[in-house]
Amino acid sequence: MPKYIFAYHGGSKPETPEAGAQEMEKWLSWRDGMGAKCVDFGAPVGISKTVSVSEIHQHGGSNPLSGYSIVQAETESEACEMAQGCPILKDGKGTVEVAPIMEM
Repeated sequence: MPKYIFAYHGGSKPETPEAGAQEMEKWLSWRDGMGAKCVDFGAPVGISKTVSVSEIHQHGGSNPLSGYSIVQAETESEACEMAQGCPILKDGKGTVEVAPIMEM
């Protein structure tokens, strides 16, 4: 079955430990709903840098990566449907980029 990467962009950091725990519960519930199709839940990432041939941009550019997951799905459409349940989308401050992982 093909694999897809979910690249998370944006979102917001919880303001309190309690809010963080509630947010984590949403993410874990979403992951559990995907079952075995979630092959690597991934992780959030720190502040990135964008490297080009001429310079290094601080803070990841205009749409920095905030985390990733890897899933399996029969089709790209199915992967996109899975991504639609992602908690990062709920507050309108984040997006999920879905891309097939090419076999080499």
